[in-house]
Amino acid sequence: MTKTAFIAIVGCPNVGKSSILNILLGQKIAIVTSKPQTTRTKIMGVLTKGDLQLVFTDTPGFHRPRNKLGEKMVKAVGESIAGVDACLFVVEASGELRSAELELLEKFKTLKMPVILAINKIDLLVRRDSLIERIVKFTELFDFEAVVPISALKGDNMEALEEELGKLARESQFFFPEDTLTDQPERVIAAEILREKLLGLLNEEVPHGIAVSIEQMKERKGTDLLDIEANIFCEKESHKGIIIGKKGETLKRASTRAREDMERFFQCRVNLQCWVKVKEDWRNREGLLRNFGLD
Repeated sequence: MTKTAFIAIVGCPNVGKSSILNILLGQKIAIVTSKPQTTRTKIMGVLTKGDLQLVFTDTPGFHRPRNKLGEKMVKAVGESIAGVDACLFVVEASGELRSAELELLEKFKTLKMPVILAINKIDLLVRRDSLIERIVKFTELFDFEAVVPISALKGDNMEALEEELGKLARESQFFFPEDTLTDQPERVIAAEILREKLLGLLNEEVPHGIAVSIEQMKERKGTDLLDIEANIFCEKESHKGIIIGKKGETLKRASTRAREDMERFFQCRVNLQCWVKVKEDWRNREGLLRNFGLD
């Protein structure tokens, strides 16, 4: 008999949720940067091994919203928690308990759901005994199904985490074909790849004010070439110049890196054309959020 479990990956911004999802799936479907609040929508990933199927939802970082986009991101977290069999709660290996983490723990208690605690970034610990202190702090607040210290960056203890997640599955038919990896359309994946490269090259407020829309994605007949046209939207005219860079260097570097990743993912050659446009205050405009698929 096959077994399945729907699991939401939740936690504060920048704790490594997307990195964990990518490692579990063995392929990159969620973008990863050092910037907080990188993930904006729910991203589903499917792991099928033998008679086991785990369906993960990578959620935006749980935080206090400052605009309509932030409100929708927090709403996405709440909806994800309410609609799954269990949660993978990701925290960092050091630091104080955050108010958002305490709030998430209260949600878990209300829903009475099974939760596995993944303590990430153990490779950064200076004192190993501080990990014990961290575990005690969280286990005093909630009865977790399991606590697994990991390093998503190094890949440490990920097999143990996968084994614990598998224990949450119950007898059921598979909900997705065995070769399914994600529910994200190819256009969304292409847009996220480009946004990741821009995030890696830009600083301060500019990255959070960027949205990427794939206007066209078409195979060129008789070739293995995929033509992709992308619009990069920012909130201010001054940001447009920063994104393009001196003599177009920043945009060129981002598009080159994005094209290389797209070719690896889509397994073909890619011709990527990018344009930068200004949409003032788009993060607070419902119509634009809907157009960008962020509703």
